[in-house]
Amino acid sequence: MNENKKNKALKKFNITVVGGGYVGLANAVLLAQHNHVTILDLKSNRVELINNRTSPVIDNDIEYYLSHKTLCLTATLDKFQSYSDADYILIATPTDYDPKTNYFDTSSVESTIRNALHLNKKAIIIIKSTVPVGFTQQLKVKYPDAEERIFYSPEFLREGKALYDNLHPSRIIMGSSSKEAKNFVTLLKQGAVKKDIPILFTNSTEAEAIKLFSNTYLAMRVAYFNELDTYASIHGLNTKQIIEGVGLDSRIGSHYNNPSFGYGGYCLPKDTKQLLANYNKVPSNLIKAIVDSNRTRKDYISNEIINRLNSQSTLNSLKTNSRSHQQPPTVGIYRLVMKEGSDNFRSSAAQGIMKRIKAKGIQVIVYEPVLQEPHFYHSLVINDLQKFKDNSDLIIANRLSNELHDVLDRVYSRDIFMSDT
Repeated sequence: MNENKKNKALKKFNITVVGGGYVGLANAVLLAQHNHVTILDLKSNRVELINNRTSPVIDNDIEYYLSHKTLCLTATLDKFQSYSDADYILIATPTDYDPKTNYFDTSSVESTIRNALHLNKKAIIIIKSTVPVGFTQQLKVKYPDAEERIFYSPEFLREGKALYDNLHPSRIIMGSSSKEAKNFVTLLKQGAVKKDIPILFTNSTEAEAIKLFSNTYLAMRVAYFNELDTYASIHGLNTKQIIEGVGLDSRIGSHYNNPSFGYGGYCLPKDTKQLLANYNKVPSNLIKAIVDSNRTRKDYISNEIINRLNSQSTLNSLKTNSRSHQQPPTVGIYRLVMKEGSDNFRSSAAQGIMKRIKAKGIQVIVYEPVLQEPHFYHSLVINDLQKFKDNSDLIIANRLSNELHDVLDRVYSRDIFMSDT
């Protein structure tokens, strides 16, 4: 039987996806090509957008599939409606690292599972949210009657490319080798464009570890090339030449090597800190060093910006022979988002720099088109690009853009290769 006939022969399942953000929506769209999918979300505006086939997140493929593809997909605020008839319940609610408890805040996942188990006694529950190592096993102990139907399966999605990464997955990891788990993997493969997909069946705790160690390795790579750039900058060396020479070693490669202000976004900051918390009784040095390195990089970048401002103020003072006639310099933050094609600026590196220089009394303005509010952390938001440029003595950009080509003499960036990674 060929692949198309096999797909047609598969039963259509009722699947509920809890959470309509990047992870939830990317999974929902993938699965809605061949199944009946309901997205359960707390935000009425998000539910309305999805039902009108408009993406609430910035992702070109999600936008295209919603508007051009035949999908059996609805969104709702109704828990009973979405849970009661589901064959599978995917949990894609957000988790975040809580510095007070030194642990992930998994309350949204826990309350979702509690509600799902109460309203549905048969559905397979698959956790897609990022959780601490050992979390799923703890749930199995807490709910022994449901332990055979609670699985963990991590996601490896990029912001702005979430659906693409589900259609062309690097791998599928499933934290169970049961019949039900294998059936769900078949549904993921059914919706994918890529056909030769590596699949690994593990236990739930190993699957959780794979997620955190994968993201921490990526963070380590970012931190490594940032420290290389710091060294080259201090010693007057050409960062680009060094990185290109290092990357010619096939064991290292020329990917994920573009210097930045630090790693940030939805995943890397919280996942590295959570993995470090999981190491509290394990001898280690490297994981802590990755977290510390990112903080040190932001400190270094902030000091460089302050030094540049001081040098610029001194030069202006010499020209006018009086500092009293000079206005305090204004630093413009060009984009808070982590990368092009994304609307996420949570824990972004630019925010880290912004907070540090503001703490030194430096006036900051922000250019960020995805922001609708007039102020961000008490700094003026100017979404007229020309006005933003005119009012900025120095513009800092984690990632360069052609929009800045006319003011490059006033731009500070460590972007070497003009790429998001």
